[in-house]
Amino acid sequence: MSEIVIDASVVVKWFIEEIDSDKAIFLRDKFIENKIELIIPSLLYFEVLNALKYSQLFNPSELNDAGESLENYGFKVITIKNKIRKQMIKVAVEHEISIYDASYLGLSISLDKIFCTADEKIIKKLPSSLKDKIKSLKQVEEIL
Repeated sequence: MSEIVIDASVVVKWFIEEIDSDKAIFLRDKFIENKIELIIPSLLYFEVLNALKYSQLFNPSELNDAGESLENYGFKVITIKNKIRKQMIKVAVEHEISIYDASYLGLSISLDKIFCTADEKIIKKLPSSLKDKIKSLKQVEEIL
C-alpha cells in the first residue's frame, strides 16, 4: 500500500470547495477505501482548523465537527522528533520555508515517502534535487 505525506493545503480542500478540491477528494477517497495510507504530523490538525476558522465559513460548532471528523479519519500521525526534527530544520533553513511547511517535507524525506501538497509556492522554492520527493496535488493521479 502506498504511503503519502499530505499537508493542510490538501485536507482543507475536503471541507472548502477550491481549485483542485476534486483531486483532494479523490485522494481522500482512496484513503477511505484503504488503497493508500496518509501520513501527517500532528500539526496538520491545527493548521486545517486554523484555515477553516479564518475562512469565516464555519461557526464554532461546525469547526468542532470538522475537528472531530479529522480525528476520526485514522491518519498515520507521526511525532516530529529526533531524525525528523533535524531534517525539518535543515529543510526550513536551507530553502527558506517555514518550520510548519518544512515539517511535512522533513517527514517525507525522513520516511522516504512522497509529499503531496496543493501549495505551489513550496514546490517552486525547492531545488530540483527535492522535486522527486514532492508532488503537486494536481499530479495526484500520477502518485497513485
